[in-house]
Amino acid sequence: MLSAGPTPRVQSQKWDLRVDGNVARPQRWTWEQFLALPREKPRMDIHCVTKWSKLDTNWEGVSLDTILEPAEPIGGYLIAHCDGDYTTNLSLEDVTDGKAWIVFGYEGEPLAPEHGGPARLLVPHLYFWKSAKWVRRLEVVDEDEPGFWESAGYHMRGDPWKEERYSGD
Repeated sequence: MLSAGPTPRVQSQKWDLRVDGNVARPQRWTWEQFLALPREKPRMDIHCVTKWSKLDTNWEGVSLDTILEPAEPIGGYLIAHCDGDYTTNLSLEDVTDGKAWIVFGYEGEPLAPEHGGPARLLVPHLYFWKSAKWVRRLEVVDEDEPGFWESAGYHMRGDPWKEERYSGD
C-alpha cells in the first residue's frame, strides 16, 4: 500500500460522488444511489510505477461511462479529487469506452480503506497512481492540469507500456 499521507476513514453513509466542472448537468450520488447504478466486474492486470504488476485482479464497480454520461462532459479532461487532498489528471479518452471504473470491491470483498475504500478509481491501462484512492469528485476541465504526483514530476499520462513514469519520459 503506497499513499502520500494517512489513510482517510470515511463511513459509506457519509460518502458521496460528484461530477461537475465543464459539464452540461452536474451529478451527485450518495453511497446508496451509487450502489444502485449498473455494476460491472472487470478482471484486469494492474501496474505500479515502482515496477511491479499484479495479474488477473478482480474488481467490482461502476463504469465511468455510466457515471459521466448523464453529466454530458464538455471538456476533454478530468481531475479526480480524493479525500486526503489527493488529485490526479486523466483525459476523457483514457476513462471512457469501457476503460475505467469507480470500484468498491476487490477479490469479492469490500474495498479496504488502505486500498482506497470505500471507493477508488480503476484505470488499469495506466500506472496505478492514476487509479486514485478515496475518490469523491470528478471535475471535468478543458485543459490537462497536473495532479498531486504529476506536480511532483510524474508523467502527465502514465502509460506502463511506454514506461511513462516521469515527466520527460
